[in-house]
Amino acid sequence: MNRDEFAARIDHTVLGPETTPADVEQCVEEAETHGMNVCIPPCYVADVDTEATVATVIGFPHGQNATNAKRSEAEKVWRDGADELDLVVNVGRLKAGQDERVREDIEEVVAATPCPVKVIIETALLTDDEKHRACQAAADADADMVKTSTGFAEGGATVEDVELMSEYLPVKASGGVGSYEEATAMFDAGAVRIGASSGVDIVEGFPEGEG
Repeated sequence: MNRDEFAARIDHTVLGPETTPADVEQCVEEAETHGMNVCIPPCYVADVDTEATVATVIGFPHGQNATNAKRSEAEKVWRDGADELDLVVNVGRLKAGQDERVREDIEEVVAATPCPVKVIIETALLTDDEKHRACQAAADADADMVKTSTGFAEGGATVEDVELMSEYLPVKASGGVGSYEEATAMFDAGAVRIGASSGVDIVEGFPEGEG
């Protein structure tokens, strides 16, 4: 893939609790300059005016919002201009074995808007069996992708998790991916998208003359 194609697979992200409007504006400007997408907090979606693909988060960062609240949040940000939704799975229900409740939670958000939905399963908190079950729930709910991490739990994307998750749906690798080499390792493992606050560094690491 060439540099432009590579950049288009990066979601340049700013989601910390101290994120200001100025931080979002800078993130959007950097994404536009380098040909990336953006992933920003839902409260700022209506404020941005950009040709870049705008992703935002639902039920972030713990996924324990009531299902109707997640659905309402999805509908609001879609009206505000979001193009894609990154939804946090309810890890507690998954761990309790309530897989149907997990699936229904995802399904409600998928049905709420025409936006593609990426389901964040928070791999650092899950056993391999739970990762399989989370991915199966996302697939059964007709989600578009599964995503490794919020970036707010200990640990982030790993090659092994990307390989496991890609058995079910396309994968967005997020959490701890900070360089071109790390991003390439995730793509080689089967990821189709990268989420990172270091999007600029990742794209600028693309080798000159490659692709």
